[in-house]
Amino acid sequence: MTDAPLRMRTARFAELTGAEVYGLCRLRVDVFVVEQQCPYPELDGRDVEPATVHLWFEGDDGVVATIRVLDDGDTRAIGRVATAAAHRGRGLSAQLIEAGIALCEGHPITMGAQAHLAGWYARFGFRTSGPGYVEDGIPHVPMRREPAG
Repeated sequence: MTDAPLRMRTARFAELTGAEVYGLCRLRVDVFVVEQQCPYPELDGRDVEPATVHLWFEGDDGVVATIRVLDDGDTRAIGRVATAAAHRGRGLSAQLIEAGIALCEGHPITMGAQAHLAGWYARFGFRTSGPGYVEDGIPHVPMRREPAG
């Protein structure tokens, strides 16, 4: 990890460069496949939807934290939350979640949270919204955040 300043970035898929797409995918593979030993990379095709917004922090060592925001019509969904091991504990994911919530203003937000992180997401106003389930061998819970106001 370097001490160089990190930059928060936001873009839709069509606005991403090849290097940015690679960086986002590489971080997801490092976190979900290598660290968490998921059996396969998460490819659902939603990254390329015109309304999907990618948010990430990058520094001299590339993409270090990321989330995506999906447009599901009346609701929005936040997911693919990942932070490089060397950059954890700095509040990067929290800043990305807050920025993602701001993008969703006026809409309920859903997510499939890893069960052990449900309390962390609760600090942003998310509440468990159904029974737990296992995805890629990892316990998850559905969560929802109602719009403010």
